[in-house]
Amino acid sequence: MKSVNELISEYSLRIGDTSLILGQRLGEWCGHGPILEEDIALTNISLDLIGQARIFLTYAGDLMTHKKTEDELAFFRNDRAFKNTLLAEFPNGDFGQTILRQLFISTFQYYFFDYLKKSKDEMLSTLAEKSFKEVVYHVRHCVEWTYRLGDGTIESKGKMEKAIGELWRYTGDLFLSDETDAELLKLGIAVDMKAVKTAWDKKIREVFEKAKLPFPSETFMITGGIHGNHTEYLGRILSEMQILPRSHPGAEW
Repeated sequence: MKSVNELISEYSLRIGDTSLILGQRLGEWCGHGPILEEDIALTNISLDLIGQARIFLTYAGDLMTHKKTEDELAFFRNDRAFKNTLLAEFPNGDFGQTILRQLFISTFQYYFFDYLKKSKDEMLSTLAEKSFKEVVYHVRHCVEWTYRLGDGTIESKGKMEKAIGELWRYTGDLFLSDETDAELLKLGIAVDMKAVKTAWDKKIREVFEKAKLPFPSETFMITGGIHGNHTEYLGRILSEMQILPRSHPGAEW
């Protein structure tokens, strides 16, 4: 039976891992955005996510029996040890696919952090409060772009519909929960994922309707991120992200 600290550490690790991997993905747009303003916007969102990753990974490491730093958790774990949601590791694709992926995850984070602000764990509540303020902008940004692309040209609409077809099956992983969630929920520490999904579904449906995009019917969902089951894409991200600290452990700049 895990202690409360061990459960909170695992919970924080999941939150931090999703922000870390998504931040790394968005960072790939730096210097490649469709317009200068968007290049800067995506990079700034990436930096916000890396900042979120740092604070949640630091908290997770502090609560571990054998304490670990944020850098140890980010750079010296293999893919099976990462607990991020599968959508975060999915390739950027074209700009429309990146926006849709961000819409799905940022909308999830908006409601998740909003609920987590009420956590009985003071540190989680504080970290959620800080993260929520940033995510408000992330949601606004990708919602506006979803409207423009979905209700735009034939080409932009087609690309958004294609992205929905590719990404939707991974959205169920956002709400995957297990005994860690259940135990912490009993203590008033974790978030009720059913409540988050209800709010998320409503918001995404509203955005799709205004953007004139089809809301998908029920489909088989691919899940497993919190259990360390990932797509082949995560290993490629980690090989690039971790090569320097692994090649020169302990190096300082």
